[in-house]
Amino acid sequence: MLLLNSNGSEDLLGNRSDAGLGNVEQVLVPILDVLILVLGVAGHTMVMLILCRRRRSGVRHFGQSPQSSMTGTGTDDLLLALSTADLLLLAMLPFHTVAIAMQGWPFGDFMCRLVSFLGSACSSASAFTLAMLAASRYLTVVRPTRAFSLLSPRRVSIAVVLLWVPACCLATPQLVFRSVGTPRRAPDDLACFAFLSHRDKLIYGLFHFLVAFLLPLVTIAVAYVSIYMFLWGRQHAGRAPQVERYQSKVTKTSAMLVLAFTLCWLPSYGLTLALLVNENSDATGASPRNGPFSIFARLMATSSTVMNPILYVLMSQKFRQDLLRLFKRRGQRATVAVAMAAA
Repeated sequence: MLLLNSNGSEDLLGNRSDAGLGNVEQVLVPILDVLILVLGVAGHTMVMLILCRRRRSGVRHFGQSPQSSMTGTGTDDLLLALSTADLLLLAMLPFHTVAIAMQGWPFGDFMCRLVSFLGSACSSASAFTLAMLAASRYLTVVRPTRAFSLLSPRRVSIAVVLLWVPACCLATPQLVFRSVGTPRRAPDDLACFAFLSHRDKLIYGLFHFLVAFLLPLVTIAVAYVSIYMFLWGRQHAGRAPQVERYQSKVTKTSAMLVLAFTLCWLPSYGLTLALLVNENSDATGASPRNGPFSIFARLMATSSTVMNPILYVLMSQKFRQDLLRLFKRRGQRATVAVAMAAA
């Protein structure tokens, strides 16, 4: 549910903030967008390099047990898919930044549709991937025998690809109904907006909220509550070996990823639902009362792409170790290259 901006802050359904905030947006938002873009691309690139190295080392690591290899690789595939979706989402960010700086949509009708489609599809795919990650953690911790048979790398890879099918279907209306037009309240500017009918906005907005946000969130909550209750019961029964304690740490990391996703996207969905009940809004849904909050909601939504790499490093000791090894190898290669050049 990537927030668009053209002649004001615009969300998935074309809801815009007050045009009077344009001067603030033109200065503040591009600066924040550049910061988010740099941090997000750098962070996810490092995460993907680490995960790819794990896959290669996992193939050569003959001492690894079959169960840990399968479940670990499956989780890494999900994290890799999550980073891929976030990187694609970040690739859409410069279009919105330029639209904000110019206070209009300069890229034409086709890019209006394509950027909106990819933004919606990537955000939905991220939510579905997080739900699947929670389900895989539940199976690994609570049903390890079942996880051994279900979470093979091949099956997880197929599931990751299939997750994009409902995500793309959910984003298809963006491709079909988005268009570049002239808002009635700003007749001199072109805007990328959608769904001229309030009823269509209401139906699509509620459906998107239920399928791409609420349903994954409920799935995630049920999975992690079940995991917590299981681990709590084992610990109080005195049967918490080292493996279960490690699984508990991994589960906490996954839960923080989900919490960050929820906090980052909830303002955007909340603003959309609040504006949907305003039947007096025009085609672009301009609502000065929600202008400042719409800027905040957009910032939170875009910052979600930066949170995952940060949480990987801060909460996972294994990721920190892998990151240090990655920098150490890069430093050694740079030293060798400089020495060869000097020779």
